Amino acid sequence: MADFHGVFPYLVSPVDPAGHVRTEVLGRLCDDLIKAGVHGLTPLGSTGEFAYLNNAQRVQVVATTIEAAQGRVPVVAGVASTSTADAVAQAKAYQKRGAAGILAILEAYFPLSDAQVEAYFRAIADAVDIPIVIYTNPNFQRSDLTLDVIARLAEHPRIGYIKDASTNTGRLLSIMNRCGDSLKVFSASAHIPAAVMLIGGHGWMAGPACIIPRQSVELYNLCRRARWDEAMTVQRKLWRINEAFARFNLAACIKAGLASQGYDVGDPVPPQAPLTAEQRKVVEAELRDLS
Repeated sequence: MADFHGVFPYLVSPVDPAGHVRTEVLGRLCDDLIKAGVHGLTPLGSTGEFAYLNNAQRVQVVATTIEAAQGRVPVVAGVASTSTADAVAQAKAYQKRGAAGILAILEAYFPLSDAQVEAYFRAIADAVDIPIVIYTNPNFQRSDLTLDVIARLAEHPRIGYIKDASTNTGRLLSIMNRCGDSLKVFSASAHIPAAVMLIGGHGWMAGPACIIPRQSVELYNLCRRARWDEAMTVQRKLWRINEAFARFNLAACIKAGLASQGYDVGDPVPPQAPLTAEQRKVVEAELRDLS
């Protein structure tokens, strides 16, 4: 199985008012992130607004990312649906286009039992030959993954990673204790990445890394070298971006930050709204302090 580790920015999906994906902008962003040292790219995560895109837009975002990466770093593509059959079809399509892994996300309208949640993720993992990162975000998911379900999924030969956005770092330690080496944990922006690395994390998949990639990689490298005092000095500074990220709409915050850096990524997909002028100033001020 591939060894995913380090900083995987959750990419934005640049879409113009007519609904066309701005492939040139996305390609340039991917290239710049790789040059900044990130270890992988994740299109169609939360920051990628997967819930607001149609299938054609999703495919184009993933294909553009894979083409821009040119094999330099792994691309772990987000798969999300309320339907198991649709999620399986997405996963197969992304593997065929060259994705190195799948970030599996469960959308739910009606509540689901543990057995149904488990079956959804198993079906995705059974359908492809590439590693699966299961994604749990109880703040947004109607049916979350329990520790029992996570432990059973960790036994699947292709489910080797989890990205947990619960904000509960104790839950991450419980997952590590239950699953051991069979499931590697990635932090989300809802957690403190340095703290997650300290307890045994393998990196983070998060939107803020799109706008502070160089600093995120620096923090990861300090953690890997166990230079914890220096790591925490960097982490304290970077946490201000996470605070802004938590206050405002996910995609709007990162898109505003990227716009201030010269990327014409456009506004969030409606009915989401862009940041107000005052909110943009907050994000831009934090970025200036970190540059």
